[in-house]
Amino acid sequence: MSKYKINTPIFFIIIRNIFVGLAVFALLFAVVVFISVEQWASKEEGKLPVKTAVILHAVNENLVPLDIEIPNFVRSSGGRSTMVREHINIPVRDGSTIAGKVYRPNGDGPYPIIMYYHGGAFLEGYGSIDTHENIVRALAARTQSIVVAVGYRVAPKHVFPTAIEDGYDALLWVYDKADEWNGDVGKIAVAGDSSGGNIATVVATLSRDEDGPELTAQVLFYPLTTFQDVALPSRTVYDSGYYLLSRSVMYLARDKYTPDQEMWSSPYTSPLEAEDLSGLPPTLIITAEFDPLRDEGEAYGKRLNEFGVPVETYRYKGVMHGFISFYEVMYRGNHGLQQSVHYLRNAFHEEIAYEEYSVKVIDIQDGKETLRDQLEAYAMAGFLIGRQAFSMLPTQYTIIK
Repeated sequence: MSKYKINTPIFFIIIRNIFVGLAVFALLFAVVVFISVEQWASKEEGKLPVKTAVILHAVNENLVPLDIEIPNFVRSSGGRSTMVREHINIPVRDGSTIAGKVYRPNGDGPYPIIMYYHGGAFLEGYGSIDTHENIVRALAARTQSIVVAVGYRVAPKHVFPTAIEDGYDALLWVYDKADEWNGDVGKIAVAGDSSGGNIATVVATLSRDEDGPELTAQVLFYPLTTFQDVALPSRTVYDSGYYLLSRSVMYLARDKYTPDQEMWSSPYTSPLEAEDLSGLPPTLIITAEFDPLRDEGEAYGKRLNEFGVPVETYRYKGVMHGFISFYEVMYRGNHGLQQSVHYLRNAFHEEIAYEEYSVKVIDIQDGKETLRDQLEAYAMAGFLIGRQAFSMLPTQYTIIK
């Protein structure tokens, strides 16, 4: 018999107290998470969906990098593919080359071609073909198309019109090279987000003006469409930078990319102000509710439509500038991306009909995907709050991994 005797009642009391303590701690932590998320979601501009609120809080507080690796349990399906990826060098008119990436199906084709122009305020350090690779990868996989990401040169070293000339030269080069990739030159679209949306539609205009390749469609995610000081409500209401784009960055982009004021009125910088928008390809425009560029994107759609261009415009409620880039963790982002995939598939296989212009508002309120977004948001918030709490511990108590 052991000389140590366990007092059974006391043992069970200790175990019970431990479980009660853990339960109380879990309950208190859940309350803290809930209150925190409610505070993050309550803004002067309106109540944010919880997933949007958590992501914005994490980014604005530098709790996660923008290029964080997304955990598998919150990934939306359809973003990965077994397609061929290539790094390429694209020759441009001044004799130099620019970087690019190609995602393409590994088959006989012929496959449609999508030229993708990344966002980033026309400025070095704000965006690249690497920061937007997830969108390029997903578009290629979901549309079964060849997608070329163009690494156009940016300010301050390269001012207007270098970026759009690079973009157009890339289009011409891909057009000539299409056979090597089993591409279909009769089905070419341009696409881009933010400043890249500006470049995409300007490249389409250049192709029209210079008798270049005939384009099947253009897809513009929250595009910048004017450098002029136009009175647009969204530019004022959402200009703080909390929604991932600030007025100061917009002014910086204008000062560096278009240093001469005469450049601001060019149809190749401010397509919203262009005198003639006829002959441009059918267009999909996606805007975000909490975005300083929202109104000019929708106004550009209206003007295109007035010139006989078939245009579909969708405003997503409850999201911020750049939300498509978060499609792997935001249902609304994935929905917007899939909207563009559906549009491109239709454009590649049938003629897009002209309809009277309207902005269709996408307001995702109910359903299992919204519930999933909410559950994931609170889980993400709990992780962020927990990590913040551990980071505040004294160094000597920090766990070494």
